[in-house]
Amino acid sequence: MYPKSFFIHTIGCQMNVSDSERMARSLTPLGYVPAVSADQADLVVVNTCSVRAKAEQKAFSLLGQLAVIKARRPEMVVVVAGCVAQQEGERLRQRAPHVDLILGTRAIQRLGPLLQRLPAHSGPLVDVEMGDLPDETDGARLGESNDGVSRFVTIMRGCDNFCAYCVVPYVRGREVSRSPEAILHEIRGLCDAGVREVTLLGQNVNSYGAKEGICSFAQLLRHVNAVEGLARIRFTTSHPKDLTPELIDCFATLEKLCPHIHLPVQSGSNPILARMNRNYTREHYLDKVAKLRNSCRQIAITSDIIVGFPGERRADFEATLDLMQQVEFDSVFAFMYSDRPNTPARLLSDKLPEREKRERLHAVLELQERVTAAKHQALLGSVQEVLTDGFSKRPAAAAEDSGEQWTGRTRGNKIVHFIDAGSRADDTANRPGRMVRVRIERALAHSLWGRLERPHAFGSPLKRGDSCCAESTLPD
Repeated sequence: MYPKSFFIHTIGCQMNVSDSERMARSLTPLGYVPAVSADQADLVVVNTCSVRAKAEQKAFSLLGQLAVIKARRPEMVVVVAGCVAQQEGERLRQRAPHVDLILGTRAIQRLGPLLQRLPAHSGPLVDVEMGDLPDETDGARLGESNDGVSRFVTIMRGCDNFCAYCVVPYVRGREVSRSPEAILHEIRGLCDAGVREVTLLGQNVNSYGAKEGICSFAQLLRHVNAVEGLARIRFTTSHPKDLTPELIDCFATLEKLCPHIHLPVQSGSNPILARMNRNYTREHYLDKVAKLRNSCRQIAITSDIIVGFPGERRADFEATLDLMQQVEFDSVFAFMYSDRPNTPARLLSDKLPEREKRERLHAVLELQERVTAAKHQALLGSVQEVLTDGFSKRPAAAAEDSGEQWTGRTRGNKIVHFIDAGSRADDTANRPGRMVRVRIERALAHSLWGRLERPHAFGSPLKRGDSCCAESTLPD
């Protein structure tokens, strides 16, 4: 008898990626093994996102494809999880009658028991209960073998900010922080299994612990920094209004904290920021950026931009472009505004035409491409510290390139593909998780290309003139 197989298709943010990992681990004790595709799986989970209309449309498109497969293989179990499941709930039964289980954002830990109930249940099961979350000490993941060197660790769930455009508080609930003890226990277990980098996740990590009266986010970072075997710490996402001096100082004092912050600004116009209910001004945001760069000279700053928010005049949009030029973000995620269920912005009447929104999006992306290209060009000839993820799937940058092609990220979160002329695929010393020195030889649109200089055993720190130097040249 063959074991049952599963396939999880993840749409959306890092939180969804983390949730998918947890669901996958919960299926192993039930006898499931991963499948290479949905077409071959006994169980298919679509972990959905509804933050933007395009992501929601993608989810329903996938469900349509699964309906065709299930018509051929009616025994296949289809699960819809995540934000669309939470948002639609019982309504999904009419729109996608082939779905067997509808699993809300705070029900993923109940996936196993619900699957066991399905055979005796008539019709689809729906669990979108938004009750209190248990502390997520995930014993299943601790001590397990792991091929990855970087993992997401959820430190809190939900959001209390209620930005006018955002559906997150309605589909993920109010803020709830995990205990520092549970977080540290999880990270230590991951390090024992070979993980070398963790990304701490929350809708607004800057407000971690405030409601519960536990340690601040900066204090949590100091505890994580002390975990043995861990090399790098990242986090996302930060709300500008809650970025404290204590947290900013962490970039100067914690050697494992990577010099990169994702700090969504959304707009450079004060009237639009007020209408979005962001609770900070353009001046406040620029002041935080200045303090970050004063604390960590070459910190990489990335951001989110929404174009075409209701009522956005040309002058408002020009203010956004001006702010981008002042800050010079390392990269941005830019989106056209779209109405989302339950949000206050959907009721605003002064919506912009789609054509105008597309033109503004193009202008934002064009500006950012120029800035990113200049930043990449400035790194030519420098030597970067790269944590290797694995073999690169990108074609060789030049015909003369020979040797194994690897990929990894700098401390400033830039992707680097590089050549290691002395490595072999079957050489156990050349494994993901190495910390290496790479000299940058080519600047590409979304990544860098280089050549290995001197490999270092993991845990042997590379000397720097500046402990928070994001992308500057390391000494030869």
